[in-house]
Amino acid sequence: QVRLVESGGGAVKPGGSLTLSCEASGFLFGIRNMRWHRQAPGKERELVADISSGGHTYYRDSVKGRFIISRDNSKNMLYLYMNNLKLEDTAVYYCNILGVDYWGQGIQVTVSS
Repeated sequence: QVRLVESGGGAVKPGGSLTLSCEASGFLFGIRNMRWHRQAPGKERELVADISSGGHTYYRDSVKGRFIISRDNSKNMLYLYMNNLKLEDTAVYYCNILGVDYWGQGIQVTVSS
């Protein structure tokens, strides 16, 4: 069955960096668009970034130039490199398969001074 396991979160100060990883299994990872979403306290879950099977990327405006989504199809791994983190990036981050209503446990990212 589908399994997505996020890791790499934590607490950083504004301007800091974190790298999130997502280990995927139970489906043909290499042919699926993969996404990172996040949900901040009291807010709706929102799409952060998307990457196609061929490596084409999309970012929400608020993270453009700061976040990079990438994938390693040989390892079934999805990554999110987050730089120059801001207070408003604080959220639980989830990796997700485009079009599939499956969510892992998520990983907490806290940006605080």
